Amino acid sequence: MISTLFREVIMRNVIRRLSSESLISNHFCAINPYPTVSRSNIVERRCHVMEKESFENEATAEIMNKYFVNIKVDREERPDVDHMYMDFVQATIGGGGWPLSVFLTPTLEPLAGGTYFPPENMLGRPGFKTVLKNIAEMWAEKKTVLETAGQKALEVLKSVSVSDLESSGPGKISVPDENSVRQCFHQFERSFDEGFGGFSKAPKFPQPSNFNFLFHVYSRDRESPEGIRALNMCLKTLKKIAYGGIHDHVNSGFARYSVDSKWHVPHFEKMLYDNAQLAVSFCDAFVASKDQFFSDIVHDILTFVNRDLGHELGGFYGAEDADSYPKHGAAEKKEGAFCVWEYSELEEFLNFERENTQVFELFAHHFGVKKNGNVPPQCDPHGELLEKNILCCFGSYEETASKFNITVPKLKEILQECLGILYKERQKRPKPITDTKMVTAWQGLMICGFAKAGFVLKDQRYINRAILAANFVKKFLYDEGTKTLWRCCYRGDNNEIVQINNPIKGFLEDYAFLIRGLLDLYEASLDADWLQWAEVLQETQDRLFWDSTGMGYFSSPAGDSSIKIRSKEDQDGAEPSGNSVSVHNLLRLAAYLDRQDLKSKAGRILTVFSKRLKSIPRAFPEMLSGLLLYHDAPTQVFIAGDASDQNTEALVDVLRSRLIPGRVLAVTDGKEGILYKRHQTLARLRPIGGKPAAYVCRNFACSLPVTEPEDLADSLDAKCSLASNTRERLVDTLQPSSSGEEPHKGK
Repeated sequence: MISTLFREVIMRNVIRRLSSESLISNHFCAINPYPTVSRSNIVERRCHVMEKESFENEATAEIMNKYFVNIKVDREERPDVDHMYMDFVQATIGGGGWPLSVFLTPTLEPLAGGTYFPPENMLGRPGFKTVLKNIAEMWAEKKTVLETAGQKALEVLKSVSVSDLESSGPGKISVPDENSVRQCFHQFERSFDEGFGGFSKAPKFPQPSNFNFLFHVYSRDRESPEGIRALNMCLKTLKKIAYGGIHDHVNSGFARYSVDSKWHVPHFEKMLYDNAQLAVSFCDAFVASKDQFFSDIVHDILTFVNRDLGHELGGFYGAEDADSYPKHGAAEKKEGAFCVWEYSELEEFLNFERENTQVFELFAHHFGVKKNGNVPPQCDPHGELLEKNILCCFGSYEETASKFNITVPKLKEILQECLGILYKERQKRPKPITDTKMVTAWQGLMICGFAKAGFVLKDQRYINRAILAANFVKKFLYDEGTKTLWRCCYRGDNNEIVQINNPIKGFLEDYAFLIRGLLDLYEASLDADWLQWAEVLQETQDRLFWDSTGMGYFSSPAGDSSIKIRSKEDQDGAEPSGNSVSVHNLLRLAAYLDRQDLKSKAGRILTVFSKRLKSIPRAFPEMLSGLLLYHDAPTQVFIAGDASDQNTEALVDVLRSRLIPGRVLAVTDGKEGILYKRHQTLARLRPIGGKPAAYVCRNFACSLPVTEPEDLADSLDAKCSLASNTRERLVDTLQPSSSGEEPHKGK
C-alpha cells in the first residue's frame, strides 16, 4: 500500500496548525487530511458537491485513509502545484477544472487524475470509490509499470509546455504585428451576447482582461466603427453585470461568476481579485462614458472591499465564502443563504410608502422579486434556492422610474433606503466565512483598484487606502534584506498578522501585480518612492523568474524540488497572467526611467509567446493590450511644476478625464528625485512664465509646452490623432483578409 511508505513521517494533527482558511474549514471531513508536504500521493482541490458526496462519506474516507496519504492543497497558496497537475489532467482527459483530484507516485509523478467523480458508478462513469480501489490495486500489482508511466508522463508534459513557444534564442526580438489584434477583436465581436453582454454562454465570468483589451482598442481610434463597437460591448456588459444578481445589491461587491447567461444566479463566493479588477474596469467605463452609473459602482465595490475584506493594518483578505447557515442553529450550510430573500420577508421589511407609491411593489418590480422565488430550477440543481429571490434588475433605473412616474434620482433614493433596511436585516443572519489569508498578488490588484479610483474620481480617501495597503505589503510581505516577496500572510486569532514557519516564496504574479499597483499608486499620489520600489521589485523579478535561455518569465522561482516543471503562465483568465502584466510594467517603467533594456525585455516576452498570440489570440487579451502598447509606445505627460500647485492639479485633472491606456504621468521631482536623475529630458523641462507646464511626449519626443488645461487637452487629442494616422490604423487591420479567410477561432 502506498500510504505505508510515508505515513509515519507525517504528524497526525498537523492540520490544526494550518493558516489557510480553506484547509482549516475542511478539518472536519472524514478523511485524514494533511497539508502540502515534500512527498504526496493524492492532491485534492475539492468543491462543495464532491466534499459532501465523497470526502464526508465514511465509506469513501475509509478507503482513502487506508490506501493513500491525502494531501489537500490550497491552490491560491500554491498556484504552481495547481498549474502543474492541472496541465496533466487537461492533457490526459481533454479538459480541466475544479475539484481537481490527482494521484501521484511517492516521487510526485502523476499517474491519473480528473475533476468531478460521482460517489457511485453511474451512466458508465466510475464512482470515486471505484477509482480509489482500482488505483490502489494497480499500485500493489504493477508498481514498477506505474512508476515508469509517471516518469514518461512528466517527460511528455515538459516537452508540451515549450512546444509552441518561440525558440529563436535570447537575443532576437520578433514581435508579432497587429493581425492578432484583428483576430481577437473579431472573436470577441462574434461571441458577444447582444442581449445581456459578455462573451460566452453560461457560466459567465466577468474576466476584466477582456475589458482592458477592448477599452485599449477603443482608445486608439475612438471614431472608427470598431472603436465604437469595442466601447459599446464593454459598457453594455458592465451595465448588465452591475444590474445583475452577480452584483450584491445589499452588501455591495461582486460574486465570482453567474451560472446562467443573464448574470442572474451567481456562485455566491466573492473573490478579492475579481472585485479589484472590476473596480478598474468600472473606472475606465466612467472615464470613457462620463456616466455616473459606473462611478457609483466603483464606490460600491470599494465600500465592500474596505468594510468586509479589509484588515485594520491595511491588507485585504482573499475571499468571502459562498455558503453559510440559513439561520442560527441550523445543521447545514447552504450556498447563498446569506444573500437570498423570501417574498414574505421583503414584503414585511419594505411595507411603507414613498411618493404615494407602495415601496415594496416598486422594489419587487425593479429587482424581479416573485412570490415563489425567481431562481430558475435549472440554476439550482440541489434545491438550495427554492422559493428564494436573488435581487436582479432586468430593466433599468429609467424603466422603473417611468413605470412608477417618479424621477430617476427619487427612485435611487427610495432604492437606497430599501437596501439600507435590508443590509441591517441581513447582518442578523449567520455570516459566511472569510478566507483571511492575504495574497501578495491580490494586494497588488487591489492597490490598483483604489489608486485608479482615487485618481479618476479625485478622491484622496481611496489614494490613502492604497498607500495603507502598499505599506502593509512592505511591512508583512516583503523581505528588505533580499528584496523578495512572500506569497501570503494570515490573520491570527487576535487579529494580528501571522506567518507560517516556512513562508511560501512569492510567484511571478505576486511581483507583476504588485509592480502594476505601485505604478498606479505613483501616478495617483505623485510620490516617487512607489516608483522606486517598483523598479527594485522589477529587478528582483528579473533575477528570480527570467528565462535567460528561452525568454519570458517562469511562473515559479527555481529551487523547489517538488515542482517538476517550471511553466510559463501566459493565458489571461479570471486573473491576467504574470507575463502579460509584465509586458505593461516593463514598457511603463521604460517610459518613466528611460531604460531601453526594459522595453527590449517586453519585446522578448511578446516574441516567445508569438505563436500562441497568432494561433489563439482570444486567450491573451491582456498580452495583446501590451502588444498594442509596445507598437505605439506609451503617451508620456511630464509636468514641470510643484505637485501641490493648484495649476499643476488643473493640468492633472485633464488626464483624469481621458482614457489613454499605458499613459505615463510624471511631475518633475527636483534634482534629488529618481526621475530627474534617470534621464535628461525631465532635467530640461521648465515651468513657463512661472506657471507649471505640461509636455506631451512619445519616446521622449515632446510637443511644445502648455500651461492651460484646455491647451493640454488639445495637445493630448492631437497626439492621439497623430499616432492613429502615422501607424497602420487599427481600422485597416480590422478588415477581413483579402483571401476571405476567417480569423482563427481561439479557445
